[in-house]
Amino acid sequence: MSASPSFGGGLQAFPGDMDHSADASGLLEGSDIGSQKERVVTEEEWLQKWEMGNIGFHKEQRHPLLQKYLDVLLNGRSGLRIFFPLCGKAVEMKWLADMGHTVVGVEVSEQAVKEFFSDHSLPYCEEPVPEISGAKMFQSTSGNISLYCCSIYDLSSSIVGKFDGVWDRGALVAVNPCDRQRYASLMISLVEKNSSYLLVTVSYDPNKHKGPPFYVPESEIKSLFGNCCEIRCLEKVDDFSERHRQWGLDYFLEVLYLLKFVA
Repeated sequence: MSASPSFGGGLQAFPGDMDHSADASGLLEGSDIGSQKERVVTEEEWLQKWEMGNIGFHKEQRHPLLQKYLDVLLNGRSGLRIFFPLCGKAVEMKWLADMGHTVVGVEVSEQAVKEFFSDHSLPYCEEPVPEISGAKMFQSTSGNISLYCCSIYDLSSSIVGKFDGVWDRGALVAVNPCDRQRYASLMISLVEKNSSYLLVTVSYDPNKHKGPPFYVPESEIKSLFGNCCEIRCLEKVDDFSERHRQWGLDYFLEVLYLLKFVA
């Protein structure tokens, strides 16, 4: 499958200690992120991806890493408020809501939000968000799923409250590199003390693909979040596929971190 001799076909997990992706791929952690540093994807481009059905980032099945580490996210707790940044129509939102948790997401594409509800045959109501011009909030009639249609940067804890858990898959890696600090500061402001934040990043040679998804080195995770939480790399998985080969890559890893916001 992969040009790297470290990888066989299919999924292969690495131990959770730091920097194994660097060892396996030959890419030094913290190295230059190539031309990605200046790369900007506009809101209009994201909307167009949804309109054109160019949503290879959407997964029809629940993410195996969330299923495997769900207990780490929940930490023995029930009835949590869980946040899905840049949620798209992630199927895990209904899964967690069905467990009794309250799910809140934010997504710029109204089409994605409406498709989420229609895909799951969930009735919903729609209302404006008074604090954010032009924003809408779509809520399941059961009340346990609320999706905000607006820019994530328009949100604040005064609007959406604070969260006990975060599932960030496809969000930080979609944020323009120049906006990462802004994004991280917002996320930190939205979580309760003792919350658990599961963060999935991707690792590949950023000189061979312009993104998104963008390469986020481990050193940057530490820089963005290290001052306010404990960071642990839980697993690194070979996710290389033909799609990545077409991008010109010869390896592609998903990297799962646990960010623990201690009181």
